[in-house]
Amino acid sequence: MAAEEEVLGKAYDSRIVRRLLRYLSPYTLQVSLAMVAIVLKAGADVLGPYLTMTAIDKYLTANHGSHLLLDRFLSPEPLVGIAQVSGLFLGVLLLGFFFEFTQTYLMQWTGQKVMFDLRSQLYRHLQRMDIAFFDKNPVGRLVTRVTTDVDALNEMFTSGVVSIVEDVFVLAAILAIMLHQNWRLALIAFGVMPLIIIATQIFRKAVRDSYRRIRVAIARINSFLQEHVSGITVLQLFNRERKSYEEFETVNAQHMEAFKDAIMAYALYYPVVETLSSIAIACVLWYGGHMVLGHVTVLGQLTTLGVLVAFMQYAQRFFRPIQDLSEKFNILQSAMAAAERVFKTLDTEPKIQSPAVEKVPDGPGRIEFDNVWFAYRRIPVEKDGKVTPGDEWDWVLRGVSFAIEPGETVAIVGHTGAGKTTLISLLLRFYDVQQGAVRIDGVDVREMNLQELRRRCGVVLQDPFLFSGTIANNIQLGSAHVTREAVERAAEEVNAADFIQSLPEGFDSLLQERGNTLSTGQKQLVSFARALAHDPRILILDEATSSVDTETEFRVRDALTRLVEGRTSLIIAHRLSTIQRADKIIVMHKGKVREAGSHQQLLAAKGVYWKLYQLQYKDQELGGAAVAPQLQTRPEATAD
Repeated sequence: MAAEEEVLGKAYDSRIVRRLLRYLSPYTLQVSLAMVAIVLKAGADVLGPYLTMTAIDKYLTANHGSHLLLDRFLSPEPLVGIAQVSGLFLGVLLLGFFFEFTQTYLMQWTGQKVMFDLRSQLYRHLQRMDIAFFDKNPVGRLVTRVTTDVDALNEMFTSGVVSIVEDVFVLAAILAIMLHQNWRLALIAFGVMPLIIIATQIFRKAVRDSYRRIRVAIARINSFLQEHVSGITVLQLFNRERKSYEEFETVNAQHMEAFKDAIMAYALYYPVVETLSSIAIACVLWYGGHMVLGHVTVLGQLTTLGVLVAFMQYAQRFFRPIQDLSEKFNILQSAMAAAERVFKTLDTEPKIQSPAVEKVPDGPGRIEFDNVWFAYRRIPVEKDGKVTPGDEWDWVLRGVSFAIEPGETVAIVGHTGAGKTTLISLLLRFYDVQQGAVRIDGVDVREMNLQELRRRCGVVLQDPFLFSGTIANNIQLGSAHVTREAVERAAEEVNAADFIQSLPEGFDSLLQERGNTLSTGQKQLVSFARALAHDPRILILDEATSSVDTETEFRVRDALTRLVEGRTSLIIAHRLSTIQRADKIIVMHKGKVREAGSHQQLLAAKGVYWKLYQLQYKDQELGGAAVAPQLQTRPEATAD
């Protein structure tokens, strides 16, 4: 994750800028008005010194303002004229305030709109991505894309672009006025520019490196917090708080040190520019003072006191935008890198999509796995010191074939890693098979609309996931066809209504994140109610009773009887007690179907299923875990 954050990119990338401008197109009017306000604000900023020059040369010296543009519009009376200039000065200040307010409000408003649109697009895109995408991209990275990176773009729209446009106009206006009034004094004022340019280049390089390290540190902090806060229970169980704190201190210190370097760069750069600009102003004052006093002439011309005062003010204002441009350079650089990462995420197309031509199964829910071969990844190989995916697949399923008839309840059992849960992922098309086909009512799931496919299936997972909100909302999950009556009826049928009604607000009781206020068994019962309320044709239970207590298991088993009634059901279980009444039991071993039949048939065959049964029940009957190794070495043992 951190490696992706290290690249800062260019300060300006035309391809990325053109793409960003598309997000501004719905707000063209607001942006146009803001740009006009920025230009007018820049004009108001440069009028102040010009009015000062006018007041000095027309009324406070003997030059009579013959060189001034406002000469004809001002009163010859000094007191009246100075009052007029003061009024103009106040008017310019008020206009500057109005223009700055206008551009700030409009650009901030536009920035928030663009952020809203971009974040919505990102979240909508993430919802469309296949599960394999989330296998490769940690949650911390995706959170950074939606939050930190979008914030960087907002800063560019609201601060970077605005300041750069304003600074450019201010610099251009000041440069034109200074050269027009006295080009010799202007050249003296600009004499320190080579030194400022050198200092700016050094500053940019130092801050660029610091910002890169800051972004890497922030990415690591986000990732660390996401992982360790989610696993806080394990941290406390194993007394690992101190070790975790020390690791966080290390990551946090990297962020602090990077910021310290950036602070040092700013602390040196601004005084250097201030000093050089002061030297330039001092030179203007010395040389211009001689010209005012008549000691130095330029092509036979002297300068005026008003021009000298205006030059000193313009010189001060000229160097401030240069400082701002150097800082905004880094904002642009960070924004370009953030935009590149955001667009890379948006340009990643999901590998699992609904087909262009969709087929709709017309049947009661027959499931067929036809010679299915599947692997999550290729076997890595090492070549030239680099590990890359090879040509061979790391097969999880090998030629799996079986069928589940409509209304039939089929259980899948097998050792951990046998490929049981993978079957569900393929049925729901979280992944696509490499060979073979998975069909529902004769239609390949790859030819079905994804939403239609998953709408047919109700799933209860081993680790029930509940969202923040009410219990009723967690059962309904926003489905319009699931009414409040259906929610309460489903809870009643799966034996969840009793504990729900015992809560202070009943079905309207609020749950915390992941339903932490409920026990594991209660969360599982809510998951059962959720599946039943949606009335699926196909019911899928993945280790749904493996993490509940014995009493809850009996309630779940009773609920299971109602759930599977009239539905095609696929049950994956470690506890064989929950599947003995299944119509058919399929035994998976090393990615293959090794046995299939009823509970009694498989026991009579004394194969893999019989061994699993002996490991579970013989151990309970003889009352010791020490019996398990004996059963593993003596598979011929039978139950008493």
